Amino acid sequence: MRLEFCGLGKQFGEQQALRDVTLTIPEFQSLAIIGPSGGGKTTLLRIIAGLEIQEKGYLCINGQRLEVDEEALLAHRRTIGTVFQAYNLFPHLTALENVVLPLVKVHGFSEREARDTAGALFARFQLAGHAHRRPAELSGGQQQRVAIVRAIAIKPRFLLFDEPTSALDPEMTAEVLDFIAELRGEGRDLIIVTHNMGFAREVSDHCLFIAAGEVQEAGQSSDLFRKPHNPLLVNFLAKVLRY
Repeated sequence: MRLEFCGLGKQFGEQQALRDVTLTIPEFQSLAIIGPSGGGKTTLLRIIAGLEIQEKGYLCINGQRLEVDEEALLAHRRTIGTVFQAYNLFPHLTALENVVLPLVKVHGFSEREARDTAGALFARFQLAGHAHRRPAELSGGQQQRVAIVRAIAIKPRFLLFDEPTSALDPEMTAEVLDFIAELRGEGRDLIIVTHNMGFAREVSDHCLFIAAGEVQEAGQSSDLFRKPHNPLLVNFLAKVLRY
């Protein structure tokens, strides 16, 4: 896929979250967005997802400008899968029902079609044994895998991940990251905000480093991690890769 940002600006109260982000990202399959907390990573991802509206500028996805009227944004959101750090599963529904419900209520699937689709995905990704458990009965890693299955069940154009492992312990983190890497291996287009630099380096082919609301450096992941140029990125990597 391809992305183009043209003068994107977003402000929350006194905080300038994004400052005139202007950048064209050539063809990629997996994009990692990295940077310090509060630097603008999640804001940029939410704009791509159509969940936030910028005050300035625009973006194009695969050559098509994303319009910001509510009807266009709603249609856009229905074509992409977004996975958040907090899982966002309905606690009173089973794992299977958490996948079936949006397929029926939002995407127009029949009940039978939704259950067949969800059941096939649960079987494929080794979740069938957990299908009838509620989120509280699942580990954090299992909950996040259910959230990912919910995102891919709609057959999205691409997938967005916002810190998908930040609430998980190391073992569960590895489980979820392996799952995401498997999706990439299937050829799915991914955009990932993550603090896990090893994962970002391994799973992405392109990387953006954002700090202070600006894209400080961008390029092929192999080049960016091997030989960063921006002093802010050099310092950032030195800190996060120290241990």
